[in-house]
Amino acid sequence: MSETFDQPRQNVNIRKSETITFWQGVSIIVGANIGAGILSLPYGAKNGGFFALLVALLVAGFLTTASMLYVAEIALRTKEPLQLSGLAEKYLGQAGSWLIFAGVVINGLGALIAYTSGSGNVLADLLGIPVTVGSFLFFIPGLVVVWFGLKATGRSEQGLSIAMIALILFLCAWTFIGPGIHLEHLTYVHPFFIIPIVNLAVFSFIAQYTVPELARGLAETNPQGLPRAVIVGMGITGFLLAIVPLAALGMLGPDSITEVVTIGWGQSLGQVAYVLSNVFALLAMMTSFWAIALTLMTNIFDRFKWPAENANGYRIAALALVAIPPFLVGVFHLTGFVAALGYAGGFAGAIMSVVPVLMLHRARRFGDQEPAWTAGWIAHPLIQALLIIVFGLAFIYSLLNAVGLIPDGWA
Repeated sequence: MSETFDQPRQNVNIRKSETITFWQGVSIIVGANIGAGILSLPYGAKNGGFFALLVALLVAGFLTTASMLYVAEIALRTKEPLQLSGLAEKYLGQAGSWLIFAGVVINGLGALIAYTSGSGNVLADLLGIPVTVGSFLFFIPGLVVVWFGLKATGRSEQGLSIAMIALILFLCAWTFIGPGIHLEHLTYVHPFFIIPIVNLAVFSFIAQYTVPELARGLAETNPQGLPRAVIVGMGITGFLLAIVPLAALGMLGPDSITEVVTIGWGQSLGQVAYVLSNVFALLAMMTSFWAIALTLMTNIFDRFKWPAENANGYRIAALALVAIPPFLVGVFHLTGFVAALGYAGGFAGAIMSVVPVLMLHRARRFGDQEPAWTAGWIAHPLIQALLIIVFGLAFIYSLLNAVGLIPDGWA
């Protein structure tokens, strides 16, 4: 084991330093999380009810935040600006690196497939264009920002996240003050359905892969701001993931919720609200696209030791690997919108819960430096065990769902 931890990694691609601000870091986390998940949660929660959704959000939100804070401490203990796959290779060897890389790829591609399908449908409906053209128009600004790297992504995320949150709050206020919500749409509870809702909530919160990139951006100016950015970003995420289903499900009821919530929600509020709700959907998918595509691309650089600077050929190849598969799968409708999210959340959640726990133990023994911050009580063995158990069950659910062995109504 000594050679894994004591010898320097060969041919590591050390990328140039790019600084971001605390709020840009928060925006990247919110942008990564507030995407396809928030658009599908009301539909995914309709059978269990709003209170079942709240339980699922509390469980998934707390545990994913804990896992992200483990990654934050690991990154702060490491001198090199490595991504998750690089950190896993450093502390767990090749097997751990390939596992975490698989988790990043499955989660990232699952989300990007959903954005291809969702953005195409939204733009087709708004502009009267073919779905394929809508998806293509969405991908252009998405890929351009990712091409320019972390600083461009942080600035873009901050601007669009502010606009996105303003639109969410405006539409929710319009719903509460205008048509109002019906208590009978919110007070029913079917605990049996908490299991599939947790699986979807895991996807909506899972942003561990963004933490090493934030660590790189905050390392020089504000390393202690990293855990605060995680907590603030995840807190904002949880609030938004709760308030949208509260408004949409409360107004429409379970029988009228559409798979992409903004379609039915906006139509019920009127034409102006319909346009605004779908603009929000596009902003949500775009902010999440930027964060996920950037971290997926940088993990490809890390995993395959590709140069990220002054090597446009490798950068184009990495961007093509990120963009082309989900575009083709989404355009040809090879998987459903919510199905893509559920599978991604289960498979990736299991990997990205267990592996960071193992990495944290190894980093505390073999890390390069004393960190500016440590996880403290959040790294208690009981919390680590709970994280592994809950996300492991989500993984089992995804396996059973994939082969059609789950109970009726859970799919």
